Amino acid sequence: MPVVLITGAARGIGLAAAKRFLAEGWSVAMLDIDGDNLARAVESLGAQQRTLALTADVAMADQVEAAVAQVKARFQKLDALVNNAGTAVFKPAMQTSLAEFQRTMDVNLTGPFIMTQACVPLMGKGGAIVNITSISGLRASAMRVAYGTSKAALAHLTKQFALELSVLGIRVNAVAPGPVETAMAKAVHTAAIRADYHDSIPLGRYGLEDELADGIYFLCSERATYITGHVLPVDGGFDAIGIGLPTFRKDSGV
Repeated sequence: MPVVLITGAARGIGLAAAKRFLAEGWSVAMLDIDGDNLARAVESLGAQQRTLALTADVAMADQVEAAVAQVKARFQKLDALVNNAGTAVFKPAMQTSLAEFQRTMDVNLTGPFIMTQACVPLMGKGGAIVNITSISGLRASAMRVAYGTSKAALAHLTKQFALELSVLGIRVNAVAPGPVETAMAKAVHTAAIRADYHDSIPLGRYGLEDELADGIYFLCSERATYITGHVLPVDGGFDAIGIGLPTFRKDSGV
C-alpha cells in the first residue's frame, strides 16, 4: 500500500488531498502545526488504520525529523510527499515587518526544503514530491510581497530538486492554485475581491478544494511518471490570459 505525507493537512487543500489519497487506497500521514484541529480532521476521516497524525512546525528541523521518524516507524517507507503547509501576511510591502517576511519564508520555502531532505531517505525509485505554490508566485499582486516571493522561490526550488533527485528516480513537481473556496478565502475575500477575480479568470469562478486535490493526486500517481520539474496551475485559466477578459464577457453576454 503506497504512503503519502501531507503537510498542512488539518484543513483546506491539505485535508481534501488526504481524502483523495485515502479514496485511492493510500495510507496517509497528516502533519500540521495545529494539533487539535488535526486530531479532529483525522477522526473525521474514519480511517485510523491508514492515517497517522503528526504535530510539527515544518520550519523547525528537529520537529520535522521527529515526525518523519514516526512515519518510518509506522509505515517503513514513503511514496509521496505533499508540501502544502503555508502561511501568509497580507500587507503593503513597506508595512511588512522583517519578522513577518522571515516567518513567511521559513514556512513556505524553508519548510519544503527541510521536509524534502528529511523524507527523501524514505523514498525509493518512483517516489513523488508535490509542492503547493500559488498564482501569486507567477504574477506580482498587491499585499503579497512576502507570500508571493516565497511561492515564486518555491517554484524554483521545485525545479532544483527535480534535477537533483532525478538520479534517485524521484519526481518533483508543483501545483499552483488560483483562488480556492477555502475557509480562509471565505473569511477574507470581500465581494470586491471576488469580482476582480471573476474578471481575471476565464472560467469565472473560484476553484474547489477537491479540484486541487485531483491535480495533486495526479502528479503523485502512476499516470504522471514522465512529468517532473513542472508547475501545474490549477487556476481556471488565470495564468493563461492577459487583458480584455471583462470586455470579452460584456461583448459575448457572459
